[in-house]
Amino acid sequence: MNKSINSDVEDKAIRQSYNDKKHKTYNNTNIVFISTFPPKVCGIATYTQDLIQSLQSKFGDSFNAIICPIETEEENYEYNEYIEYKLNLSDAFSYLELAAKINKNDTVDLVMLQHEFGFFNETRNGLFLFLKNLKKDVVISFHTVLPKPDKELKQKVKEIADFAKSIVVMTSISADILSNDYEIPSDKITVIPHGTHLLPFTDKIALKEKYKLKNKKVLSTFGLLGSGKNIETTLKALPEIVAKNPYVIFLILGKTHPAIVRHEGEKYRDFLEDLTCKLHLENNIRFINDYLPLPELLEYLQLTDVYLFTSKDRNQAVSGTFSYAISCGCAIVSTPIPHALEVLKEDIGIIIDFEAPEQLSSAVNTLLENESKREELRQKSLEKMAPTAWENSSILHALLFQKFRNNKTELNYTLPEINLGHIQNMTTDFGMIQFSKISKPDINSGYTLDDNARAMIAICKHFQISKDKADLQLISIYLNFIKFCQHNDGSFLNYVDEHKQFTQQNYETNLDDSNGRAIWALGYLISLKQILPQEFSETAEKIIQKNLIWAEKIHSTRAMAFIIKGLHYQNSEKNLPLLKELANRLVKMYQHEAKDDWHWFEGYLTYGNSVLPEALLCAWISTKDELYKQIAEESFQFLLSKIIIDGNIKVISNKGWMQKENTENSTPIGGEQPIDIAYTILALSLFYKIFNDEKYLQMMNNSFNWFLGKNHLNQIVYNPATGGCYDGLEEKNVNLNQGAESTVSYLMARLSLEFSIE
Repeated sequence: MNKSINSDVEDKAIRQSYNDKKHKTYNNTNIVFISTFPPKVCGIATYTQDLIQSLQSKFGDSFNAIICPIETEEENYEYNEYIEYKLNLSDAFSYLELAAKINKNDTVDLVMLQHEFGFFNETRNGLFLFLKNLKKDVVISFHTVLPKPDKELKQKVKEIADFAKSIVVMTSISADILSNDYEIPSDKITVIPHGTHLLPFTDKIALKEKYKLKNKKVLSTFGLLGSGKNIETTLKALPEIVAKNPYVIFLILGKTHPAIVRHEGEKYRDFLEDLTCKLHLENNIRFINDYLPLPELLEYLQLTDVYLFTSKDRNQAVSGTFSYAISCGCAIVSTPIPHALEVLKEDIGIIIDFEAPEQLSSAVNTLLENESKREELRQKSLEKMAPTAWENSSILHALLFQKFRNNKTELNYTLPEINLGHIQNMTTDFGMIQFSKISKPDINSGYTLDDNARAMIAICKHFQISKDKADLQLISIYLNFIKFCQHNDGSFLNYVDEHKQFTQQNYETNLDDSNGRAIWALGYLISLKQILPQEFSETAEKIIQKNLIWAEKIHSTRAMAFIIKGLHYQNSEKNLPLLKELANRLVKMYQHEAKDDWHWFEGYLTYGNSVLPEALLCAWISTKDELYKQIAEESFQFLLSKIIIDGNIKVISNKGWMQKENTENSTPIGGEQPIDIAYTILALSLFYKIFNDEKYLQMMNNSFNWFLGKNHLNQIVYNPATGGCYDGLEEKNVNLNQGAESTVSYLMARLSLEFSIE
């Protein structure tokens, strides 16, 4: 069920309009990035390109990247981007000339330089001369940090560090080496892990068939080929691996490093091919002599069962290839470079000694014989690497750049495209599945009325904007599920297992809120009867009317609020008395509890708080009873004072509700749920519509940024690769499962921003 072309065009137009409005006043930061760049075949070139692209994707016009390629005398690449500066590594004068040019450009705010020792060896003191003469603030990323330096190296690195505002390294081990071995102050060192790519869930079996690897157990390694990769260790280990796993195949992905080709041709590749023949491994090894496009490379890694990293370079601090493999969920066997020691220490792979084929064969056989162990490592690796996603890397870089510009840079989080991919994956022909394991739908978790009711609201909202006929199929599925959950007495059950049977949990749990959500969803659908198929609204009307005798008996606070919203959207004169009755119950609760500095309906703040003032505002719209409006505004201002701190949202933690008598106590860190953020944004949207006060729109924008990384972890909660939303923000980590509740909550919040700018 893909979006139509027209829908996609409309979505991009609306998103651009929103971003233009949101960013109409900004103070962007111009940064010169000094590095190798594609088309040069170089890991650091790819790294810098990914960083720039993620900054621009994440923050739009907040940052303007000015690229400055570095080349030797014998290189002369054609770049896709406009080149304002270039550094000739072979010419000392080029260093001085570059510094002078950048100094003259008053619009340049920062310089970021990617440092690798091999880059700056061609001209003695060239880098020193450049940094000494540069009058702009500079941030330097060290891709290699050599331990136990001699006096000359230590002095050289300290000189470089003295010129820098900050030194960025990619592992804590590298940071410790800089601090302890080079005596660089720790407050000058920032650890930002190597970025990784977020990927949607992919069927490994289908990928293996695509690449003619059906029924194979796949080992792989990739990167620019050279003797430092030490791939012969794997070849020497393969006979023992093949003896136990005859259907194994080892993929060697990547062309030979261009610099090596210039100096010695294909000597190393020829050596590996000769060794392959000598060991009779022709049927178990596949050389793919190409610099693969990123999408193809990531597919190869996703179909890999075990990734092998066998570098013999004891001083290699970090590996981009290693990061890519882990982000694809590969089980890893690696030699003990600092990057591997830091990441794999939490039991998400196996460390072997350098040049140890016997250890490698034992480790690989252990993993190939234990599929559940490989799956466990896959889950752990994805959890470990999620904070290093390029989206999160760009946030950390942006905060660093902002810091050294004394907060002059305004970080404008760019509104993502609407992506229904995960919602479609989570939806069967019966309903929306409740939970997922990471991004893989977990059919064993069954279905709930709650999720399908919310999903119907979200897709109805989407249809209002997109008019995409594919939405109608989803709406029909969710509507039929709600109908399925209704019993003869009009009430709804909530929990349905994978076999479409109601579970025992229905009889052990209070289902008032679930019943209320169903009425909200049905009412919202009815409000769109002019644009939806007639049978949808007719079905919804029948379900609501059958439920109202039951609804009248409900006194649960939030359930009443949901029902009020549903009846408001239904806009039926005959049901107006029930709406008033429920609104009056909320008023009485408020009048009983509100006093002094506590303006709320209960003696505590728990979950889904924003729905209460929102419901009373809906009641005012339907009845024009001014008391409803007064209490709605008063209670909402009170709630906002507790959850909007310094312009940022922090909803009430499910680790500890806020009690009336303990409002001064600090709330726990973590335990923040996407649904609470979404409910707050829905309420803010209605208050903005009714009161036309820009403060509500601003709070909507800031609250939505919580999903995009403006939270205490500075990590994304929404996954743009899948279209799913993570299940919660904890004290030290994000819960990476992308269940129905969180994903639909994000979509409802995202769509609310669309309506706010119409």
